[in-house]
Amino acid sequence: MEELCVCSVLVTGANRGLGLGFVQHFLRMPKPPQWIFAGCRDPTGPRAQELQKLASKHPNVIITALEVANPTSIKAAAAKVGKHLGDFGLNLLINNAGMVKSKTLDDETLEDMTETYTTNTAGPLLMGQAFLPLLKKAAQGSPGSGLSCSKAAIINISSIGGSIASVFGWDMMQVTSYRCSKAALNMLSKCQSLAYKEHGILCVALHPGWVQTDMGSAAPPVTVDDSVQGMLKVLSSLSEKEIGTFLDWEGKVMPW
Repeated sequence: MEELCVCSVLVTGANRGLGLGFVQHFLRMPKPPQWIFAGCRDPTGPRAQELQKLASKHPNVIITALEVANPTSIKAAAAKVGKHLGDFGLNLLINNAGMVKSKTLDDETLEDMTETYTTNTAGPLLMGQAFLPLLKKAAQGSPGSGLSCSKAAIINISSIGGSIASVFGWDMMQVTSYRCSKAALNMLSKCQSLAYKEHGILCVALHPGWVQTDMGSAAPPVTVDDSVQGMLKVLSSLSEKEIGTFLDWEGKVMPW
């Protein structure tokens, strides 16, 4: 397997679940990133304690206040990250932050749909826009014409729940606003891939598996460690051939 080698990465929703798992696995790499920007809503709050412990031991972990549903917060985070990076760009943006409301179709409201879309779909859109200059800078500073996650990439953590062809797990949980937001995120990933390819930026949507997190069910089949390890293996192998695709944590092509 080709080694994933990035100088800088930003992970949203990094205080728990998959986001925290990404930070932990990046730190375990033979050559960890020089900068690991760990975005979370409340960096000093009780839900960020594990992240705070990591940052206290590893100076390359920079906890960044970031609310992906707030455009002002996103712009402030981009400015902070840019200041840290100086003349360097951002190699990898992992849009991991997400939310789900466990409701049936009949119980969904305008507020549910709006809040879920804002976090799961508009958030990654605004993140891509705000960090585009830093991603461009990374791409321009990397040798070679090919695309890769080591050069410059946006990875949107999606879900098989957003697959219109699959409708996986409908009998277990309808979560309509979540499904719609992830289907929209898949389309956003495709749009980003078309728009950002010319800048040397790779864009892909990833299904992490049915993972044991706060958002997952009580006994799902995939652990956070297995999911993150699998996704990082997939990221290490991505090239221009996978632009705009929807893959799972094992590299399998997911149905739209």
